[in-house]
Amino acid sequence: KAVELAKKHNTRLHILHISTAKEIALFNNDIPLKDKKITAEACIHHLWFSDQDYASKGNFIKWNPAVKTANDRDQILKAVLDGHIDVIATDHAPHTIEEKSQPYTSAPSGGPLVQHALQALLDMVKAGKMTLEQLVQKSAHNTATLFQIEDRGYIREGYWADLVLVDLNKPYTVSKANILSKCGWSPFEGHTFSSTIEHTLVSGKLAFSNGQLIEKGAGERLLFNR
Repeated sequence: KAVELAKKHNTRLHILHISTAKEIALFNNDIPLKDKKITAEACIHHLWFSDQDYASKGNFIKWNPAVKTANDRDQILKAVLDGHIDVIATDHAPHTIEEKSQPYTSAPSGGPLVQHALQALLDMVKAGKMTLEQLVQKSAHNTATLFQIEDRGYIREGYWADLVLVDLNKPYTVSKANILSKCGWSPFEGHTFSSTIEHTLVSGKLAFSNGQLIEKGAGERLLFNR
């Protein structure tokens, strides 16, 4: 209904958290992103998990909208790569382990995804599911273009230095000992990623290095060209 109304009135609409293959038909890929009125987003968990993972992960992959079938997951990835879906996001929601350990119907939806989002996408690159260029486009370039963020999203002279230095050949196993989110858990626990985040710069300041957060006010206000 929302998409129909947006088309009828030629208004701007951004749809979050695409979780089914059926939704993809609502969007087009025949015009440049900057000219689109209706855009869409896919989340890491809908690109990674499927309903086959509920048996082992249970509440820890409970999201709203829910993780669906392997076919939905694969079609969403295809739509990301062919331009029907414009950006990749995390929907980071770090509920406590106590909250997520409740019975399924009582446990909140959502989970912590910021820390391991890039590593998950880099695993997809290594598996041949996307290229490094597509990863950067969908998680950085398109985000800046879509929301008209000023001086970010690209490596360009005069832009803020939001950079990540990655060792692509250094495996990293997720465990409670290296989870940085205060909630203390991750849906990726036990998984070994093919890469390791070595350093992160935010607004030109070192914010993460060798497994440790550097909390010294690296953040800066986002500005928008609109």
